[in-house]
Amino acid sequence: MNSNTVIDRRIALQGAAAAGALGVIGLANAGGASAATAGSAAAAPAPSILPAATYPVLRVGSTGTAVRDLQSKLSGAGFWLGSVDGSFGSLTQQAVYAIQKYHRLSRDGVCGPITWGKVNLRRRPVARSTSYSHIEIEKSRQLCYVVSGGRVQFCFNTSTGSNKPFYAWGKWYNGQTPSGTFKCYRYVPGWYNNALGALYRPVFFNGGIALHGSTSIPPYPASHGCCRLSTRAQDLILGRGDLGIGRTVVVY
Repeated sequence: MNSNTVIDRRIALQGAAAAGALGVIGLANAGGASAATAGSAAAAPAPSILPAATYPVLRVGSTGTAVRDLQSKLSGAGFWLGSVDGSFGSLTQQAVYAIQKYHRLSRDGVCGPITWGKVNLRRRPVARSTSYSHIEIEKSRQLCYVVSGGRVQFCFNTSTGSNKPFYAWGKWYNGQTPSGTFKCYRYVPGWYNNALGALYRPVFFNGGIALHGSTSIPPYPASHGCCRLSTRAQDLILGRGDLGIGRTVVVY
């Protein structure tokens, strides 16, 4: 074996040793990186997707379980709508008007996300006084409260005087609903027709101003001075004795 062969063998052995050392270092680094990666993966929380409750937009003509849910919550909070039947009709629209008015929302009679938020509070309206049985008309909100038993039993959409002048019986009037505390003094059964239109089962409490049923109860002041309710609501409160001769009506 000559000297060149010995030198070549030494170089080969040194190279192999170096390669082995580098391999060990590489494995160590790779293992450390894998451990770090695994540690990071373990530390990072898995993304969570929380199911959001969805409430469909409901309006006249809507039907189904969502409507029934809406009706049940409105009725439970005193916003009367007749029966809970899963059908969004005119009485349910009146109740939606009422809750929108109470919470001072836009009055469109459609139950969208903002209205649903108030419906889900299940908050019963609060009257000015609950110390005795009476009816309150809150003109700023355009609402009628039936108060008995120390709380508001029912809250209805109402439409009071438009404050617009009108001509009838040979003279001009201003379509106002005056504020004050009044006693009901006259009741007319059935439909009562006069120069201003048809009034259903009107109960007069201040001159020619009455609380009466109507087929038109918009969510804004539109009457000649009377307070309009749906005909079904009028039947309800007359049948219960909440409204009648001698009963108190407070307008403010």
